[in-house]
Amino acid sequence: MNGFILVHKPAGMTSHDVVYRIKKKLNISKVGHTGTLDPFATGLMIVLTGQATKLAFLFEDLDKAYTGQLIFGSLYDTDDFTGNIVDQRDVNYTNEEILEALDSFKPEYEQMPPLYSAIKKNGVKAYQAARQGITLDLEKRHVKIYDIKLIESGLEPKFYAHVSKGTYIRSIARDLGEKLGTYGALKALERVQIGSYHLKDAIHLDDVTIDDITPDVNLFKVVKQIKLNDYMVKLVLNGVYLDERQTNILEPFIVTNEKGEYIAYYEPFEGQYKPRYVFVRNT
Repeated sequence: MNGFILVHKPAGMTSHDVVYRIKKKLNISKVGHTGTLDPFATGLMIVLTGQATKLAFLFEDLDKAYTGQLIFGSLYDTDDFTGNIVDQRDVNYTNEEILEALDSFKPEYEQMPPLYSAIKKNGVKAYQAARQGITLDLEKRHVKIYDIKLIESGLEPKFYAHVSKGTYIRSIARDLGEKLGTYGALKALERVQIGSYHLKDAIHLDDVTIDDITPDVNLFKVVKQIKLNDYMVKLVLNGVYLDERQTNILEPFIVTNEKGEYIAYYEPFEGQYKPRYVFVRNT
């Protein structure tokens, strides 16, 4: 079946583990996901199945929201509690200071990714180099912090963060520690939202069934549509580009046949319209 599943990932599994488990459990040959979660993290993953594995691009630019728990005083090489402690500092901050420090991340800042990340430099992933004792010269990334706030104070405070794509929450924990004159890292992390998709609607991994797959057409309910005749539909199914003879829409759209059935998803491209996804219907 071509579609997607909102999955609640448990701690202790890689994102690849989640994909493999669903592939075997549901007996589906093609399964993928739209964005990784660290093994220690829990929360929302969007898993794609069948032909819909080609739709990962729809999720690339979506913002994300997390809740997390912080630990201060120890410098971890991974910026989370699963790493090795390489240094320690005293912890001495007030509640007012942490609130002020969190607020200083908004609305945007230049963020250095963690040394243990999947970012590539000269074809080498940062975490692979770090495991070999090599520190890559990573570049800072411009990230947006739409909201960040304390939700529970204490020695290991909890927080909420709503951020743009490409933002590392481990880096926020590390940078927050620096702002408070100590070291900061993550003790826990849960992804609660991806775009308009929420963790409360997700299925726990152990409970996922074939009936939990939402059809791919549901991703396009708010996308504009154009209707083409049978001759043009045959061309569309063969991957033809469209142009102003078919439409003058300036945004992505769905091609339907005369029955209103979804045929393909198109995006504007260099003065024409390029097919990005063809729907496979059961016949």
